[in-house]
Amino acid sequence: MLKVKRIAFIGSGIMGEAMIKGLLHDKTATREQIVASGPRLERGEYLSQKYAISVETNNKIAADKANIVVLSIKPQVLEQVLSELQGAVAEDALVLSIIAGARIGKIEKKLNHRGVVRSMPNTPAQIGEGITVWTASGGVREEQLEQARTILEALGEELYVEHEDFLDMATALSGTGPAYVFLFMEALVDAGVHLGFPRYMAEKLVLQTVRGSAEYIRQSPDHFARLRNQVTSPGGTSAEALYFLERHFHAPYGLPTSAPLVWGRGRKGAHLRMTDNRDYSIPGKLFVPSGSSGILAAPQQKVKSSNHAAA
Repeated sequence: MLKVKRIAFIGSGIMGEAMIKGLLHDKTATREQIVASGPRLERGEYLSQKYAISVETNNKIAADKANIVVLSIKPQVLEQVLSELQGAVAEDALVLSIIAGARIGKIEKKLNHRGVVRSMPNTPAQIGEGITVWTASGGVREEQLEQARTILEALGEELYVEHEDFLDMATALSGTGPAYVFLFMEALVDAGVHLGFPRYMAEKLVLQTVRGSAEYIRQSPDHFARLRNQVTSPGGTSAEALYFLERHFHAPYGLPTSAPLVWGRGRKGAHLRMTDNRDYSIPGKLFVPSGSSGILAAPQQKVKSSNHAAA
């Protein structure tokens, strides 16, 4: 049980509700301790009726005298909300942010407050099955670290890191990861329908396959590749399918696994000539890991390819 008088959720959307639900379900907090704020009256009424918590439409009033202030708003309204909260957060309060991309320094500066925890949960947190990566500023006390850990455990598993840069990495891996998994599952379902399964059958097969595989690998001491090899008989259908996937897609941004023969970088981007004699144009900044032959394009960049005859 969190031994605080007031926990204010600034932002009462899906993730805010998931945290409230988890705290109440685990009996980590009581209804009397929680207040949620948001601009929509109907949303507040819904949360009040469902969870019997206090609700507000004024962020400053919600944060007043709160021991823990949870920032669970969308990134695009961060500037506005931080301006509203200036002077409203108690000096000894813990500020816990789940806002993607919002760095600790920015929150500290805007609120003139040193006790800030930044975290990156993911979508499965809505059902208590998420993974949250988090870190804290130097102004966070030991007891507040434990408070943050307790709150984040209501969303699933948590992982504390020393450096904030890991939060940006986690955004691309675990934060966005569910979208990659959903796309993969959608492709498998579509493939099943193409083979002749009714869609509901394909969905059931894919859902349990992914669920069972994730649980199997969680319980196994073996490396991912070793488990994959257990499914792959020499000359079998798995081997054929994996050969196709590895040849065409097992590399960042869908580039072939063949190493680049030539690559150049200019003001407009980069140009790669692969060993399969295909050219790839990558606009914008290019990041090449030190000591690595891999090529990583910056996020949200499109890769264009064209075929060229062998020289």
